[in-house]
Amino acid sequence: MSETPPDVERLTATGAEAHYRRLEALYRSAPVNRHFESEIEITGPGQARIRFKVEESSYHAAGAAHGTLYFKMLDDVAFYAANSLISDRFLLTTAFNLHFTRPMRAGEAIAEGRWISGRRRVMIADAHIIGPDGEEAARGTGTFLRSHIPLSGLSGYKE
Repeated sequence: MSETPPDVERLTATGAEAHYRRLEALYRSAPVNRHFESEIEITGPGQARIRFKVEESSYHAAGAAHGTLYFKMLDDVAFYAANSLISDRFLLTTAFNLHFTRPMRAGEAIAEGRWISGRRRVMIADAHIIGPDGEEAARGTGTFLRSHIPLSGLSGYKE
């Protein structure tokens, strides 16, 4: 990381932790997440991790996880890594580049994301998934735009 994360100067240690916990609550509140057994953790400024379960219900016809599962977890973890540095606004995904490296089958997997660059309006974060077999299953890079939506106005963003 060559740049200083955007809001790091504004967030005190206590304020940052509160922001992280509110982002985790926001993740849990999203209706789409009721379809996935997953848990998020903001692990530090510009860093996030999602532990999730790959289930046969997410398989394509050839017996491995469908790409929608890869995309969802990579996009989410990169988004939350980037939004951990922005305390006032919700970010929007404007682009995501995904590379599949191996199929995933049933079991526990981990997606990890980290902020790479961006300070004001556009943020870039990357992510990877370690599949149930312990090997990298996918990686990607997302571009996120600061929206006009205040985080404080979202019902899920609460302590």
